[in-house]
Amino acid sequence: MRRNLSCSPIALLGLSAGALFLTWPAVAGTVAGTVAGRIARGGDQPVAGASVTLRDAGGTVSAARERSTRTDAEGRYRLEGIPGGRKDLVISASGFAIETRVLEVAREGDTVADVALVPGGFAEEILVSTTRLAATPEAVERTPGSVEVVDGEALERSHVVDFSEALRKVSGVTVRDEEGFGLRPNIGIRGLNPTRSSKVLLLEDGIPLAFAPYGDNASYYHPPIERYREIEVLKGSGQIVYGPTTVGGVVNYLTPDPPETAVATGAFSLGSREFVDAHASFGTTLSGVGLLVDVMRKQGQGAREATKSTLDDANLKATAALSDRQSLAFRASLYREHSNVTYSGLTEAEFAADPRQNPFVNDDFRGWRAGVSLAHALQLSSSASLSTRLYGSRFSRDWWRQSSNSSQRPNDRSDPACAGMQNLNTTCGNEGKLRDYLAWGLEPRLSLAHDLLGAKQELTAGVRFHAEDQNREQQNGATPVARSGVLVEDNSRKNQAFSAFVQDRILFGALTVTPGIRLERIRYERTNRLAHAGAGVTGSTRVNAFVPGLGLAYQAAEGLTLFAGIHRGFAPPRTEDIIDNTTGGVVELDPELSWNTELGARATLAHGVSLGLTFFRMDYENQVVPASVAGGAGATLTNGGETLHQGLELSARVDVAPLLGTVHDVYLRGAFTWLPTAEFRGTRTSSLPGAGGVSVSGNRLPYAPEALLTAALGYAHPAGPYVQVESVHQSAQFGDDLNSRTPSADGQRGLIPSSTTWNASAGVKLARPGLDLFVTV
Repeated sequence: MRRNLSCSPIALLGLSAGALFLTWPAVAGTVAGTVAGRIARGGDQPVAGASVTLRDAGGTVSAARERSTRTDAEGRYRLEGIPGGRKDLVISASGFAIETRVLEVAREGDTVADVALVPGGFAEEILVSTTRLAATPEAVERTPGSVEVVDGEALERSHVVDFSEALRKVSGVTVRDEEGFGLRPNIGIRGLNPTRSSKVLLLEDGIPLAFAPYGDNASYYHPPIERYREIEVLKGSGQIVYGPTTVGGVVNYLTPDPPETAVATGAFSLGSREFVDAHASFGTTLSGVGLLVDVMRKQGQGAREATKSTLDDANLKATAALSDRQSLAFRASLYREHSNVTYSGLTEAEFAADPRQNPFVNDDFRGWRAGVSLAHALQLSSSASLSTRLYGSRFSRDWWRQSSNSSQRPNDRSDPACAGMQNLNTTCGNEGKLRDYLAWGLEPRLSLAHDLLGAKQELTAGVRFHAEDQNREQQNGATPVARSGVLVEDNSRKNQAFSAFVQDRILFGALTVTPGIRLERIRYERTNRLAHAGAGVTGSTRVNAFVPGLGLAYQAAEGLTLFAGIHRGFAPPRTEDIIDNTTGGVVELDPELSWNTELGARATLAHGVSLGLTFFRMDYENQVVPASVAGGAGATLTNGGETLHQGLELSARVDVAPLLGTVHDVYLRGAFTWLPTAEFRGTRTSSLPGAGGVSVSGNRLPYAPEALLTAALGYAHPAGPYVQVESVHQSAQFGDDLNSRTPSADGQRGLIPSSTTWNASAGVKLARPGLDLFVTV
């Protein structure tokens, strides 16, 4: 319900204190040094404009700083104010293989590192490019679309509680909280409906994270943010390489890599509302084999009474260099959740009486997910590489609900013993939504550098086979605490998808032209195992789509890139929507299609100052826009018709330390989104019950705020202390397609007012014994 979705429960977690972060060996000293050198190629020829990045060795989530610069005309570079300790120096330049050197940076004075580059086809390292959307600053510059990264430094200094707090740092992204623990992701991009993140492609190390990205892209699961070291968000024409959803954008969560030396970390936080967060990891590399083990447990009460969640998460990551041309990466994860959370919000009267109440105290969610992946990278030659990924996951959840929407308060209204809410927790029954998903896929990709027609080109081509099995049951229980009951739904849904794509980056000096196309062939099958006295009804159909794109990136000056792009937005329909459950017949529901355009600029004005500005337009031919799922409205989806989204995104970052050459780093970061247009176009009528035939053409789309702003001001010093204050503002938004301003009695309709949330964190890092003490509100 609207009342549930509009609150800001993260702020209710209150004080989190007494955290430990232990690292062995001890981290950097308290005095800053300088790293300088010269980048050259064969014959001692300087390489101008090479990207030079310095980061903590191993690239773990504990990295406090990452510094980048470019070489001058003589191939020289210089990075100042670097804390002493073990660091990774990463150099990339177009036409050369990436080079990584491990340095022991002196605590004071100069550390000299001259590097000779080896000719190669790409600026991306093979194994890295299988997991990242943009592996290096060089790759970001050539990307013909908006790219933003929430790095480890931002995650660590903010001490984010969940993924929603992290994603709000990215322009264009709307995150709608549901229960305050980040359990059910509702992520929207550029005015797209955020419900269950169905218009966004979620990846983990480049692999689909959703349990059914083709047949049911709705997300009822999200890993804890502690699992990740960095988040990439890609919007624009560059995303057609990933698919199947190419509408709004791609969110890629990156897990840490095994460190070069033995490192153990531990973190422990306590907070209000019984909040506990315990996290530990150990990693090392021996004889070319890297290993990282990561475990965590998080628990606490939600924003409303009688709600509580417990999460357990374990991860294993192993990498191995089979030879100087081959490498393997294996990853396994296991997630388990038990939550006493409800699917239903409050009516206006209930909210007025007590906004923290939860009448549905017996609602219960239990779920788990296991995932594995194996990535193989092979350097075929100096200009060709092949990466192959095999992945699979199993997701299972049982959610027993006393109420699923406004018309089911409580669910059991057919039993005379259940007279209504007064019998909710005595004689009324419940509904058990029992789901089980199995998905796997195989995806080889070929990268090839060539000089066709005299222009340097980097071609990427690949295919993917992906399969999904869904088993869905609903059992109606006889009591509020029942965990079994009468079977009223028994569905099997299967999807097989074949994808193929090709994208070519053509380099004409400072101009990069990136054409590409993606093919999707999807087979749907649905079986109603309850129909016709157990005989079952099966229906099947196919959906085909061509997704083209064209992007331009022009390096107008050192540190300034202009980009433009246009691509086809595509989102496949769900299996349950395109095949009728009773007859097995095909419902005339088209895939969601749009034309998306971007025009923007990325600029590094000086060391420590960066800006990004993007104009975007999404012109939908057909967008399916349901009303709130929890409200029971819009349950039968129809072709949504035309919609239009257009606006501006601005991201900015200023760091005083590299700008003025001081160790005192005062920084300002901001992400602003202005969405003046997000409206229904063409012929479109309301999907709300009782409003059939009412035109909503010209109305604003639900859950599409006109303005979003996240701004953070902070201070950090290499000696240890740091502090940050962050403000997150969201303008008013409508909760229904009629753009109702006056709230309805059930809380489903009406204007959701604007809100501003404040976050603050402060701490001190003690180099010896590697301790981080912090407090966050």
